Amino acid sequence: MHSTTPARVVVLLSGGGSTLAALLRAHAEPDSPFQIVAAIADVDAPGLDHARRAGVPTAVVRLRDHPDRAAWDAQLASTVGGFDPALVVLAGFMRLVGPAMLEAFGGRMINTHPALLPSFPGAHGVRDALAHGVKVTGASVIEVDAGVDTGRILAQRAVEVLDDDTEASLHERIKQIEQPMLVDVVRHLTSPTPPAEGDPL
Repeated sequence: MHSTTPARVVVLLSGGGSTLAALLRAHAEPDSPFQIVAAIADVDAPGLDHARRAGVPTAVVRLRDHPDRAAWDAQLASTVGGFDPALVVLAGFMRLVGPAMLEAFGGRMINTHPALLPSFPGAHGVRDALAHGVKVTGASVIEVDAGVDTGRILAQRAVEVLDDDTEASLHERIKQIEQPMLVDVVRHLTSPTPPAEGDPL
């Protein structure tokens, strides 16, 4: 058990929450250096149920409830900030964050992407990899910046593309390596003695 208080982590999501569930399992381990203190969605995401079952606070910040994206982004930053996180994890969060989030949490916000960046950025990384006929794709964990999947790469793992793969089958295999990789990165970033700059995660 760490003598220090676990680092506070807020998770943002939009969907089923399988990645949030993986993080919650990790945070429940006795030696976990981090604690999920909130799960926040941009829609009424079914994945929030994982947090509710674990007794973790949830919130929904809907884009449609705000006059524009800037107002939504400011409210999202305010809601996330209310939980005082050391790290913000985008786990299947399907909206781009804006200047308010980047100003508040820049350098402390990470995201996963189902491709080996810088190849195949954007919303259809798995489909694009298949369309290009690549034999190897994978998953990346990046630091969030103002671009679309352009942030500093923190970790990557590869997945072989099979001849009979569909977008769904390939994405499922990518998730199987993406989730443990993200947990590993969150552990490293929240450990009392994180890796030095330039050290491999």
